[in-house]
Amino acid sequence: MEETERILESAKLTEEDRVENSLRPQSLDDFIGQDKLKENLKVFIEAAKRRQEALDHCLFYAPPGLGKTTLSHIIAKEMGGNLRMTSGPVLERVGDLAAILTNLSEGDVFFIDEIHRMNHLVEESLYPVMEDFELDIIIGQGPSAKTIKLPVPRFTLVGATTRAGLLSSPLRDRFGIIGHLDFYGIKELVHIVKRSAVIMNVEIDEDAGDEIARRSRGTPRIVNRLLKRVRDFAEISGGKITRLIAQKALDALEVDNAGLDKMDRLLLTTIINKFGGGPVGVDTLAVAISEESDTITDVYEPYLIQSGFIARTARGRVVTEAGFRHIGVEPPKNSQRELL
Repeated sequence: MEETERILESAKLTEEDRVENSLRPQSLDDFIGQDKLKENLKVFIEAAKRRQEALDHCLFYAPPGLGKTTLSHIIAKEMGGNLRMTSGPVLERVGDLAAILTNLSEGDVFFIDEIHRMNHLVEESLYPVMEDFELDIIIGQGPSAKTIKLPVPRFTLVGATTRAGLLSSPLRDRFGIIGHLDFYGIKELVHIVKRSAVIMNVEIDEDAGDEIARRSRGTPRIVNRLLKRVRDFAEISGGKITRLIAQKALDALEVDNAGLDKMDRLLLTTIINKFGGGPVGVDTLAVAISEESDTITDVYEPYLIQSGFIARTARGRVVTEAGFRHIGVEPPKNSQRELL
């Protein structure tokens, strides 16, 4: 299948950074949701500032779009340091890591996105940096090789991952602060819609914000993306976003009232129509819809499982009773047999 960008993709889309940065909260007080994690971070940051120390290294794990990068920006601002950002796959050699570390200043925040995808040699060289703020550099080869310890300013490493299970234990154990970000509730998403609408200078009705929030899959990044697209429809219909305009826009974008898009529904209907509701293996399903199996497991399935439309079993994927009813098909009486 030709690769296209989905409106409901929770990872960033092309050219989205600039707009997302304008909507990004600048402090923990502005950050909506994740209350327990937020309150704990306030304590940790304030304590570190009083001791005049760098904040302990932080690890945040959650699906894309829930605020991991935003928290790194906020930590840097609250601690009064600069933010240096990179991603795990970019750090291919120890030299890449050394180039960044040697340019850090005392109290800076070094953010590594998708940290679980880091090269294992780079990861191992990061251990002494996190513990002793020293980077071991090997000069030369063979018997004449020697190790030089390069001092690094005390900084805070913030790691973000969507797959915490792929992190090695030695790396995970070196983080002093570990936080999980949950999917957002409707009330929190409505609050985000209102805040973003003010920043974007868009007038929106209360029930229109609720309509957008309900279809955003519990993800702030998606709720902001949908708001921008609904704003376009409102622009040619008077400027104000009403519930009617929001429904019209979201229907045009093929986002239904449960937050499912065309590909989500294709996945459900394929399992129902071609495989009798399941069970079906992911590789077989990938061939049936002309998609990569990794894309199904990493992109499509998480929300369908979270919403209760699909279940994973030992024999494969099964559409649940709720999934049948959402597609408008009466579930067979034995549709739950594989779940028992």
